[in-house]
Amino acid sequence: MRPPNQTIVQEFVFVGFSRVRGTNLWLFAVVFSMYLITLAGNMLIITAIRIDPRLNTPMYFFLSNLSFLDICYTTSVVPQLLAHFLTSQKTISFDRCMAQLYISLFLGSTEFILLAAMAYDRYVAVCHPLHYKVIMSPRVCTQLAITSWFVGFLNAGVQTVFTLCVHFCSLNIINHFACEVLAVVKLSCSDTFANDLSLMVAGVIVLLIPCILVMLSYVYIIGAILRIRSSEGRHRAFSTCTSHLTVVTLCYGTAIFAYLSPKDNTAPNQDKMLAFFYAVVTPMLNPLIYSLRNKDVKGALSKVGKTWK
Repeated sequence: MRPPNQTIVQEFVFVGFSRVRGTNLWLFAVVFSMYLITLAGNMLIITAIRIDPRLNTPMYFFLSNLSFLDICYTTSVVPQLLAHFLTSQKTISFDRCMAQLYISLFLGSTEFILLAAMAYDRYVAVCHPLHYKVIMSPRVCTQLAITSWFVGFLNAGVQTVFTLCVHFCSLNIINHFACEVLAVVKLSCSDTFANDLSLMVAGVIVLLIPCILVMLSYVYIIGAILRIRSSEGRHRAFSTCTSHLTVVTLCYGTAIFAYLSPKDNTAPNQDKMLAFFYAVVTPMLNPLIYSLRNKDVKGALSKVGKTWK
C-alpha cells in the first residue's frame, strides 16, 4: 500500500531522449534491433550451454546465469522505452514506477555480485587448477549464484523502501527514460539524506567491494599466467579470462561512473546515456563478447545451428 504522504503524485512523466517524432522513430528502430540481438544472443548462449556437455562447467554455469539476468534486465526497461518512442505521452503510474525501480536495482545489483563470483571462478581455475573441481563444486557454484541473487534482492528492497519514504509533492517529471533510483530521488521535496546515505553504502557493498575483489583476483591471475613457461599455455589461460575481463570493465566502469562519481557537475543527459549503455548496450554486447572470444562457445553455437536446421 502506498504511504499517505505520496498520494499527491499518481504518475510520473519521462522527459526521454527527444520530442522530435522523426528522431524518436529512428531511435525506435535502433533500440528495437538492439533488443532483438540481446534476446537472441543471450538465449543462444543459454541454449548452447544446456545442450553441449563440454560446457557443463562452473564458468558456463555462471555465464548462463548472466545471460538470463541480461534478458530480464533489458526487458524491464526496453519495451516501455520502445512504447514511449511512439507516443507523446511518456507516462508511468506511481506503482509501476516503483516496481520498475525495484526490478532494475535487483537485477543490476545481482550482476555486480555475479561478476565477482565469476572472477573467483577464474582465479581458482588459473591459480589452483589441481583443486579446481573440488573447490568449485556444484554445491559451491549454486551457493555463489544464490548469494548473488539474494544480495540483489535485499539491496533492491532496502533502496525501494527508502524511496517510498520520501515526499514527492507535485513534482512528477523525471529527466530520464526509466524509473532509475537517482532520477526519482531527485524529485523529492523532502530531506533525502537517508536515501543518499543508503545509496552510498550500497554502492560500496554491492559495487565497490566486488570490483576490488575482481581486480585482486586478476592481479593473482595475471601473476600466475606470467609464470607459465609455454607461450601456448599462457595464451590458453589468457583466452579463458579476457571475455570476462572485458564484460567486467564494461559493467563496473559504467556503474561506478554513474553511481559513485560526484553528482554536482553531472549533466542529466550524461546520466541518461550511462543508464542506456548499461541497460541496453551492455546486455547486447555480453553474448557477442563471450561467443567471439571463446572457442568452446563458438563450437556449441554451431552445434545449436546444426540442430535447428
